[in-house]
Amino acid sequence: MKKNKKSTMGKAAQKMLVGGMTEEQEAVLTPIQMVFRSFIGDKIAMAGVCCFLLIFLCCVILPVFLPIDMYYQDVTQANVAPGFGMLKVPGSLAGNAKQLSIGSTFSVGIDEKGNVYEWGNFPTDKLKKLPKDMGKLTQVSAGLDHIVAINENNEVITWGNDRMGLSSIPVEMRMGETPVEIYAGYQFSLALTDKGRLYSWGNSYLVDIKFPEGVQGNIKAFDANNDIVIALTNDGEVVPLTKKKTAYSNIPEGVQGHAVDIALSDESVAVVTDDGRVYAWGNNLKKSCDIPEEIQGHAKVIEGGRFHYVVILDDGSVAAWGDNTFGQAYAPSIGEPVKSVSAGYYGSYAIGESDKAYSWGLDGYLMGTDDFGRDVFRRLLKGGRMTMTVGAIAVIISTIIGVIVGGISGYKGGKVDNIMMRLTEIVSSLPFLPFAIILSAIIGNSISETQRIIMIMVILGLLSWPGIARLVRGSVLAEREQEFVTAAKALGVKEWGIIFRHILPNVITVIIVNATLDFATCMLTESSLSFIGFGVTEPNATWGNMLNSARSATVIEKYWWRWVFPSLVLAISTISINCIGDGLRDAIDPKSKER
Repeated sequence: MKKNKKSTMGKAAQKMLVGGMTEEQEAVLTPIQMVFRSFIGDKIAMAGVCCFLLIFLCCVILPVFLPIDMYYQDVTQANVAPGFGMLKVPGSLAGNAKQLSIGSTFSVGIDEKGNVYEWGNFPTDKLKKLPKDMGKLTQVSAGLDHIVAINENNEVITWGNDRMGLSSIPVEMRMGETPVEIYAGYQFSLALTDKGRLYSWGNSYLVDIKFPEGVQGNIKAFDANNDIVIALTNDGEVVPLTKKKTAYSNIPEGVQGHAVDIALSDESVAVVTDDGRVYAWGNNLKKSCDIPEEIQGHAKVIEGGRFHYVVILDDGSVAAWGDNTFGQAYAPSIGEPVKSVSAGYYGSYAIGESDKAYSWGLDGYLMGTDDFGRDVFRRLLKGGRMTMTVGAIAVIISTIIGVIVGGISGYKGGKVDNIMMRLTEIVSSLPFLPFAIILSAIIGNSISETQRIIMIMVILGLLSWPGIARLVRGSVLAEREQEFVTAAKALGVKEWGIIFRHILPNVITVIIVNATLDFATCMLTESSLSFIGFGVTEPNATWGNMLNSARSATVIEKYWWRWVFPSLVLAISTISINCIGDGLRDAIDPKSKER
């Protein structure tokens, strides 16, 4: 008997519990609380909330810490695959390094035994094919997509891309002269011999070298960028090897006759003088020429990257300055004296007295780069903000219009309802994509990019309201017959007050669900417009125009990251929003699960 009584009590207790709550507790909950508890109990909807919130917060917050210049382009970084390791020195070289050199997206180095190492993201597979029988190397230099080296027999060797005559080493240089310094640049190479003569080969149209009288045969050191070659003579003179007057010709006072080392960035020249001071001049004085005051009087050796400089000071420490987009101008604290440094493109290396290698700067890209060398991850964040903004504002416009039209139509009924519903049918019959394409083609070139974006948002909003208008109309038709509406009329409340203060709050949940689902639709529509070239255009980023730039078969086959990541994040966002909308609908109307 006791057993049966216990079983009966257990069944009664189970009947009293609903979702972990007693019937009395459930009766106390408001409808909003019931909807909320039902929604958070939906695992699919909550997964959608988490995914969308993560993407939304990344697109809103991360661009603050990872800014991007929409007009930035750098062909040297084009189509770099995702991943890191551009500056990761191989383990067998890291503690036995003799020289390191940075190329566009790769590096090369040699150890004390003359063995060569390559690592990073190679722009061409030819870089991986080392020349046969090249012997032990004593010096090496990396360029855009080729490498120049000197072996123990004082022979100049080159490999990698061989276009523009990069493999045609001058015959004159091999006749009784020993190379002492080499340089691999952008489509050209340079070599300095022990007789103070400088030789060049490769693209002769890129940098036109002209030797002033008395310079050839008297060169101690040199450096170059894509515009000019500048020599340092044995007399401490800095000489631009050109006949043109440029910003590089404006040599500061105190340099001539005292220069001991020279380096070039893409925009400026920097020189170390015999008193340890650094002088810089050129085109961009705000970055490359903003020399830290604390290094003045202590500099010994200088090296230049594309937009930054690195120096070794008299105490063996390292300092850097210039553009710091990739951390290349932030020299780490090295726990030993440094005997050599190497700067190139967006990174730097230092070799300590123990032959240990240190690196800082651009190590790679999380999601690779596009054909203009732009960071796909940063553009994805910027594009997400644009796509979501366009979608959100379009939904707000369509929701406001739909609620007003549907509310008035449903409450008034009769002729007003008939006229408004016919207007709704006319608008819904307009083909959106052809209409937007024709409008964009007609006035697209006569307006600014900002005006184009506003036009897209307005068109999306003006043509997307019929669905929500019908939904609101049906809900208002049902609500207007309720007792509280009759009571409001009896109290003399105006019709606008009845519609928007009394009826609308009772159908607001339905509006929220529909607006949520429309948000995903508007995002897809904007992306579709941008994909076919009639939405937001370059250089502004959206997920749609990022996919538009990856339509070719070559990109799909070779550069998968350019279309996989934008399409993946767009798909996850829209699916997540749809899951949220479905979860809200089921929470508001539990019977919808049975349909």
